[in-house]
Amino acid sequence: MAAADDDGIAGAKSGLSLVTNLSVIFLVVLWLIPTIGLLVSSFRDRDAITGSGWWKSPFPVAQNFAVGADGEFAQTPDGWMLEGNVFGEDGSGEVTAFGGRRAEPNAFAPGETGELVRGRTLTVEANGDYVYLDPGEEAPRRNPTLYFASEVPPNFSTDNYDTILFSNGMDVAFINTLTVTIPATIIPILIAAFAAYALAWMDFPFRGTIIAIIVGLLVVPLQLALVPMLTFHNQIGIGQSFYGIWFAHTGFGLPLAIYLLRNYMVGLPRDIIESAKVDGATDFQVFTKIVLPLSFPALASFAIFQFLWTWNDLLVAKVFLPSNSESWVMTVKIADDLLGSRGGDWGILAAAAFVSIAVPLIVFFTMQRYLVRGLLAGSVK
Repeated sequence: MAAADDDGIAGAKSGLSLVTNLSVIFLVVLWLIPTIGLLVSSFRDRDAITGSGWWKSPFPVAQNFAVGADGEFAQTPDGWMLEGNVFGEDGSGEVTAFGGRRAEPNAFAPGETGELVRGRTLTVEANGDYVYLDPGEEAPRRNPTLYFASEVPPNFSTDNYDTILFSNGMDVAFINTLTVTIPATIIPILIAAFAAYALAWMDFPFRGTIIAIIVGLLVVPLQLALVPMLTFHNQIGIGQSFYGIWFAHTGFGLPLAIYLLRNYMVGLPRDIIESAKVDGATDFQVFTKIVLPLSFPALASFAIFQFLWTWNDLLVAKVFLPSNSESWVMTVKIADDLLGSRGGDWGILAAAAFVSIAVPLIVFFTMQRYLVRGLLAGSVK
């Protein structure tokens, strides 16, 4: 007799569990790969990042260099000759290719005699010794620039972090981001918790209408409210300030907060709340002593969303914060300063980006166990 199929038996593992686990592992790996790459790149210099991918960072990589030839020309029967070593007097290394122009730094192999413009020649040995010959009648007015490629051993340092934290003002932007994010996360939670309890356990007129309006506000784009809200803030004297951005994030986050917390509070055991009221507890006592402690998973779930949203926000920060650099948060600092002045310095950008995501990563992994419990609030009884 064939073995019975366990897929429909209560308590037995579903046949889709393996597929689900593999999908989760795939998504985690897909997310970790660029994060690890960003971390590794933040410890490398610009030339290493340009020359190779982060996965090759543990191995020597070939990089292109440009050096000015030192010394004085000596006249020979064939022309004006200049000799030296591309690594300098005390340097050491191995040349893998060389060239006479920036556009072709790897045109010739070590030991070859490269033909340059106007009859000039250049020979570079593998150990870096070079011979530059100019057949002109007069001595060249300036020494040439030599281009070559050489394998560079792995090199990791904290120079990028030192630059952005102590020389570029990212430390001030980090403090500004905390100043914006912490109040903008706590204030809507406090307001939404009271509102959610009232909508879940208190009976008053138009309660259903208010719930419907809150659900409708979830789909309203925040871009529609930016100009009216900024105009209102300017009228009451808090325009483009930390107070203004706190209230802006509070307004944008309240619909989701109230909706999420109400769904969770509705699912709490009714017997506990009714017993407390029978014993003479007021609504405030029931809320603070019973409902609020039991709603911690939902509170933590919303806190994760709100913290990540406000920490990574760029649009609201550019609208509601002053334009001077002393008030910049990290997203504005990276977008307006680093991308503008250091657009090709990928090491600096990688370090700044990893600093900006380090705190959200800590918050997420610290509170992620409450995330699913909060999101599934009210889905099962």
